[in-house]
Amino acid sequence: MIRPIACAAMAGALLLSVTPAFAHVTLETGEAPVGSTYKAVLRVPHGCDGNPTTAVRVRIPEGLVSVKPMPKAGWELSTVKAPYQNAYELHGSKVTEGVTEITWSGGNLPDEFYDEFVFRGSLAGTLAAGTTVYFPVIQTCATGEEAWIEIPAEGQPEPELPAPGLKLLDATH
Repeated sequence: MIRPIACAAMAGALLLSVTPAFAHVTLETGEAPVGSTYKAVLRVPHGCDGNPTTAVRVRIPEGLVSVKPMPKAGWELSTVKAPYQNAYELHGSKVTEGVTEITWSGGNLPDEFYDEFVFRGSLAGTLAAGTTVYFPVIQTCATGEEAWIEIPAEGQPEPELPAPGLKLLDATH
């Protein structure tokens, strides 16, 4: 028979081992087929050292085109448009530039709450299935910031501040 104290200790150990995975800015859906429309939902689970989040900035990876962010009540929305590194075919037209960065700012997300920041775009059919594209995110807080920009290297441990990643699937999925 397992004693209540032992159960509590095991549950606490399990909770501690799981908590770091929830501490990162992540994508709600972590995989999508190339050539599809993708709705990105960035989940921001906390502030910076107890301070509220006041801005979220995301860099759009090459190959996600025709990006449109969703406005968020209480936040100012801005985008940066620039030429793409490559030209892409989208609905029979050549696309050579578009949104490369989105910023939601001026909000107030207390540390004890989480929220989601949403945008959509088209994954180019020329992207390689089986690879991962990354969305570096800068989370600005009332004091300080968290730079979720580290790209994992194959065979290495997960970085401390990993950028959210989207695994690309074959278009047949």
